[in-house]
Amino acid sequence: MARRGGPGRGKAAAKGRPAAEAAQPKGRRSGGRAEREPVSRPVGGGLAELIPDRERPHGWTLLIDGAPQSHVDLDDPAYLSFAYQRRIGHAIDLAAPPLKPLHVLHLGGGAFTLARYTAATRPRSTQQIVELDAPLVQLVRDRLPLDPGARVRVRVADAREGLGKLPDDWADLVVADVFSGARTPAHLTSAAFLAEVRRVLRPSGQYVANLADGPPLAHLRGQVATAAAVFPELALAADPVVWRGRRFGNAVLLASAVPLPVAEFTRRVATDPHPGRVEHGRALTDFTGGAAVVTDEAAKPSPAPPPSVFEDP
Repeated sequence: MARRGGPGRGKAAAKGRPAAEAAQPKGRRSGGRAEREPVSRPVGGGLAELIPDRERPHGWTLLIDGAPQSHVDLDDPAYLSFAYQRRIGHAIDLAAPPLKPLHVLHLGGGAFTLARYTAATRPRSTQQIVELDAPLVQLVRDRLPLDPGARVRVRVADAREGLGKLPDDWADLVVADVFSGARTPAHLTSAAFLAEVRRVLRPSGQYVANLADGPPLAHLRGQVATAAAVFPELALAADPVVWRGRRFGNAVLLASAVPLPVAEFTRRVATDPHPGRVEHGRALTDFTGGAAVVTDEAAKPSPAPPPSVFEDP
């Protein structure tokens, strides 16, 4: 599940146009300008649609069964449109000094937005995407190809299965953005899953997850409590109305074995076009309200969002 944010940012606009541009969805011409047409195709998760961004000549939004999943600008892969993706972008920016290459594992592919962002802002990074939906992967490869110079490998597999095949201490960053039918699968919500994440992370590595919940935030509280059982350092970013339990929305969780760059992350989230709030430390512990750690046996998918979440304001 993804919710559209306000205007995004383009920190490092790509120089020129990618060589793969010719493979974009083609449209008719009107007044000397190409009018791009939407593209739709059945995929494993439902009906995938690529909708042209009328404000960005090479921008596209991916929807699955009407739920926005990703936004991509092939001219500027450092542009992040969705609010939650901007917050994950902040985490990527702060994971190491600027331009330092990283080893990044992406659980969930979507339109490969965050892998493109990492490749644009941290050249020579080594990245792996694990995405279960093979037809979706093929659609994105066909219509929104990756820069051939980006060091990104895409593996079609279940996220937890793909995680289990990686060696210990491989990743600087594990980014989880996995939704099936707009819900996070149950087996990706447990302490055992997070223990595998920690095994794959380097000692100073970070886990970043896109979570979604609404009133009364029971799922979100349980996810924070579960992460705290595996990682000693946590921070959580969300819109104020989500924190207050007034609306269903996204929250971005950061977790690590070492102190997180909380102050700078907080500043960036607070100054986004759609400002958010970050909680950590005692305040985040209090937020859990004594929620139980999620086990594999008790795990449930995240709650389904109400249809109104995807309606335009």
